[in-house]
Amino acid sequence: MSAKFFVCWMGLAFASTTVAALSPAALRAAAQYSSSRGGTSLLVLEDGKPVEQSGADEARKIYSGTKAFWCLAALAAEEDGLLSLNEKVADTIPAWRGDARKARITIRQLLDFSCGLDPDFGLHADDPGNRDAIAIGLPLVATPGTAFIYGPSALQVFHAILKAKLHGESPQSYLERRVLSRLGLGKQRYLLDRAGNPLLAAGWLLSARQWAKIGQLVLNQGAPVLTAPALAQSWRGSAANRAYSLGWWNNRAAPGGREFDFERMLTPKWSRQDWHRAAICREAPADLVMCVGSRYQRLYVLPSLHVVAVRHGNGAAFSDAQFLRLLLGRNR
Repeated sequence: MSAKFFVCWMGLAFASTTVAALSPAALRAAAQYSSSRGGTSLLVLEDGKPVEQSGADEARKIYSGTKAFWCLAALAAEEDGLLSLNEKVADTIPAWRGDARKARITIRQLLDFSCGLDPDFGLHADDPGNRDAIAIGLPLVATPGTAFIYGPSALQVFHAILKAKLHGESPQSYLERRVLSRLGLGKQRYLLDRAGNPLLAAGWLLSARQWAKIGQLVLNQGAPVLTAPALAQSWRGSAANRAYSLGWWNNRAAPGGREFDFERMLTPKWSRQDWHRAAICREAPADLVMCVGSRYQRLYVLPSLHVVAVRHGNGAAFSDAQFLRLLLGRNR
């Protein structure tokens, strides 16, 4: 489906839904559930105002929540005319031109994790070597476009592309200038390798209040960083996984679909994962989107309800669906 469709879809969520306030009882129930399942902080914003908060100003690891910020940089770079998400990676990375399968991979497929590249979780290590060079040299383990393979390697290839496109400005500097400063955020904790390349898949420390700023960007349909059509690309999914795009998980399969623990599904090897008809929460609006960080770090955005919720956890078992049902007062 087109980006225009998703702009209309999100726009209708804002325009046509009667916003009902989250009830105090529901907020208490959701907060109690989060705390009982290892929650270390919680912030719920309704119309930009805090209606529930605990530990919201303490910076904590967001793990893979980092990915969405770099994907914003990719969308910004497209708007700035530096690149197109539909262009071939091989146009910028010469090493991929001699491989017929790699030569047809697009930047979008890198960001959607549908490029087929070996994920190489060793790139998360403190000193793996030159992450970008290692990622570029990895083999394909699936035909491009056919499999969802979540891991750090595809984003490191994107880092190499962005670095080349910037002609001297570092990707970190571009991210800070073009994205973070507009969100009221400053420099972040970049886990650099020996060549000075940051790990794009994880590494940041953000408080719930800071992380919520990207949620408010979603409610503002991209402002002040992107236009609405640019941001709408984040909700389209891919043929390999309709529930994921550009750092965000979506709830488009609701009110049907399959509820399960997304974090646990990411644990087995990619070939044993099943993302068919994946739904975050069947009782939540279909426009719900979510950022997932390991150990149950979560950012939820419900545009039709004008709600942003951020939750940090210590790794204890936690259910997105149950938390959201409690928050919305729709517990079974």
